[in-house]
Amino acid sequence: MKGAGLTHGGFYSHFDNKEQLVSETCHYAISDTISLLQQAAVKEEGKPTIDAVIDFYLSPYHRDQTEMGCILPAISSEISRSSEEVRQIFTRELQRMIDFISDLAEINKSTGSAVLSMMVGTLVLARSVNDYKFSDSLLEAGKQQAKGLIKSNQ
Repeated sequence: MKGAGLTHGGFYSHFDNKEQLVSETCHYAISDTISLLQQAAVKEEGKPTIDAVIDFYLSPYHRDQTEMGCILPAISSEISRSSEEVRQIFTRELQRMIDFISDLAEINKSTGSAVLSMMVGTLVLARSVNDYKFSDSLLEAGKQQAKGLIKSNQ
């Protein structure tokens, strides 16, 4: 708050309640992640779009840049202890992310859910270990498995 020139009260006065803050944060963060993944896909000409997205999402760069990374690995474990309203908001945004992956890969939502779950879980584990070689191997295994799941369901 200090860096932005705001007080805590000044910041929170922009929102009706905690749920509105979480709602807007989740919506913005998922929108930002989808935009980031779309940009990554465009940069990788000649590669299937979903492969480029998976490669970026499960890259050492994304693993190491937690401040600009996907919100799902960061807050998912906390959401289960949140209010019903916050969980509803999170559910809506998670569904939007699943729709993005499913549409991009041209797969059904069930497979899209599994692929996204695999990607998020892989990123959580890769960020959790203190051995970079092991972390890199987790990222690589996640990439291979996510791409394999998509190919077997297209």
